[in-house]
Amino acid sequence: MFANTIITGTGSYIPKNVKTNNDFLENTFYTENFERINEPNERIIRKFKNITDIEERRYADDKMTCSSIATLAGKRALESSGINPEELDYVIVAQNFGDVTKHTIQSDAVPSIASRVKQALGIKNPKCVAYDILFGCPGWIEASIHAHAFMKAGMAKKCLVIGAETLSRVVDPHDRDSMIFADGAGATVLERVEEEVERGIKAHATISDTLEGADWLFMGKSNFPGADEKVRYIKMKGRKIYEYSLIHVPAAMKGCMTDAGFKIENLSMVLIHQANHKMDEAMIKRFFELMDYDAIPDDIMPMTISKLGNSSVATIPTLYDLIVTNKLDGHTLKKGDEILFASVGAGMNVNAMAYKL
Repeated sequence: MFANTIITGTGSYIPKNVKTNNDFLENTFYTENFERINEPNERIIRKFKNITDIEERRYADDKMTCSSIATLAGKRALESSGINPEELDYVIVAQNFGDVTKHTIQSDAVPSIASRVKQALGIKNPKCVAYDILFGCPGWIEASIHAHAFMKAGMAKKCLVIGAETLSRVVDPHDRDSMIFADGAGATVLERVEEEVERGIKAHATISDTLEGADWLFMGKSNFPGADEKVRYIKMKGRKIYEYSLIHVPAAMKGCMTDAGFKIENLSMVLIHQANHKMDEAMIKRFFELMDYDAIPDDIMPMTISKLGNSSVATIPTLYDLIVTNKLDGHTLKKGDEILFASVGAGMNVNAMAYKL
């Protein structure tokens, strides 16, 4: 018998508010040196679309927060799994900015978002431990690795793992990079199940390159000259992140594949963080090169970034939920399929997780 860590339920919350690229036509964009970008916004946006493939992104309603959308996704995952929420051993929420109320500048993460989610779900069991993990965009994968470790150690049997973020509350409207970011929440229920066949989480890999990349994603002041010095927004050094990701993410993916005993020709799908279409395509190409495999299947890497943007920790669990609930055209999974999750983000943190359905 094998003690498997398997995903038994999924759920997501995709905000209804659609913000298209045309909604940025009236923005005034500046460089990080506070110099106005003297080219038409139409051209700026066209270049942005060609690189990222983003046409639309979703923003949460004004009254919603990170914890409220995390709760909605978590509730759907619990309903999907069919378990009693009182049986949960852990509620782990991957997030980065806490609850940021619309039109305010303060992040609120006390108590933790996980504590708020547990309360909102009405879970009474005091032995159900609720905590947050701040790990950049790879947070949901890392939280799943935590849950898996608890199960392997005999400390847990059922965990609710959520990735949720409202990045629209922390973007600088004068920064072109603000067009990348979006809001959303995705959730999974992970369970330890005794089975005769080995499946579920088979291997994982994580690295944190803080000496090199701790300041490549950070909170900084607006690009607008004369803006309030005390207000901070999400900022990134895109070129450095791109170059770093192209090297380290494929390497982590290869190591994870090897540890899991997966063969590249049997890999059904790669669910990669929806960061930037051009960057994701470059990483998947490099991964297959490292695996000495030339034929990249057309449908190996499903993408949602064109319509949903980059919602940080929510991108991968949302993507997985859409696939298993048959809501992403052209992509399906079946029992026995081997898939690989991978992500990169602030830290710089990179991780990968091999999973067999």
